[in-house]
Amino acid sequence: MSLKGVELQIAIPKTFDAGKMADQQHQNNILQQMHANEALKKELERKQKAVNDTENLDAISDEEESENGANAKKQNKKKQKEEEKVKAHHPFKGNFIDYSG
Repeated sequence: MSLKGVELQIAIPKTFDAGKMADQQHQNNILQQMHANEALKKELERKQKAVNDTENLDAISDEEESENGANAKKQNKKKQKEEEKVKAHHPFKGNFIDYSG
């Protein structure tokens, strides 16, 4: 397959354009990867700082848990007392019935 002079006049400029477009696409892909890496680094740093911030809150939550634990015990005792009151007395279970009569 041989190209004539007229065909070369059209083919050569298009080759340069295609090369430029391919180079731009390659550069675009590299930039996208760089941005993705930067975003990932920022996300990792944010997560690391979030973990450090929550460690400081542990002391406060321990105090709250001890207070909540005492309140929970009181509430459980109240519930148990109420449940005992609510339990209906069975008419014949636990009672002695004399049928000898």
